[in-house]
Amino acid sequence: MANLASRKSAMTLYSSPTGIFCHRARLVLAEKGISAEIIYVDPADPPEDFMELNPYGNLPSMVDRDLVLYNSGIIMEYLDERFPHPPLHPMDPVSRAKSRVIVYRLEQDWYTLLDDINDANDKKAARSKKMLRESLVAAAAIFAAKPYFMGDEFSLIDCALAPLLWRLPGLGIDLPKQASSVRLYANRVFARSSFRESLSEQESDLAGHALRLSA
Repeated sequence: MANLASRKSAMTLYSSPTGIFCHRARLVLAEKGISAEIIYVDPADPPEDFMELNPYGNLPSMVDRDLVLYNSGIIMEYLDERFPHPPLHPMDPVSRAKSRVIVYRLEQDWYTLLDDINDANDKKAARSKKMLRESLVAAAAIFAAKPYFMGDEFSLIDCALAPLLWRLPGLGIDLPKQASSVRLYANRVFARSSFRESLSEQESDLAGHALRLSA
């Protein structure tokens, strides 16, 4: 595996064109202005050389010289440490741990509902859509408190959250007026040049460029 990885002269990210975890990694690359080759892979039919690099076959995967990384969270933190400007993670260990906990909670509370919406039967998917909508409404005050999610500066937390919000309109999830702070936050992040650069062609077609408010 190391020999195959070392043949790559540039940093390479293997990515699904629509996978949310892949989108997170691409957003960090764009925010940092990192020059990397992005190779889009069909998860259902990965190429042989990719499987040699990553025996698990999961995406995203990243190659940086002899280093091969498989997990989006590991990739995001590695990129932030390897390219420290602008920093996307707090410097002190306590704040860094709190940031990791927030990302973990996003994954447990909202990403799992997204999985159900995409993979479950119609009845369970409808219930999960309702739960996700209500959970976002309940978090409206958190979105309103700071320019970014629980912070004054754009961070890895936003890199984890924004791709989920981008997918809401494509899932048929509109937010009520009492969640206007969620929409304002989302559109603030979507307007960043790094976010636009992070989108694959397929993601650009998700019609997620503005969250709608329902009556």
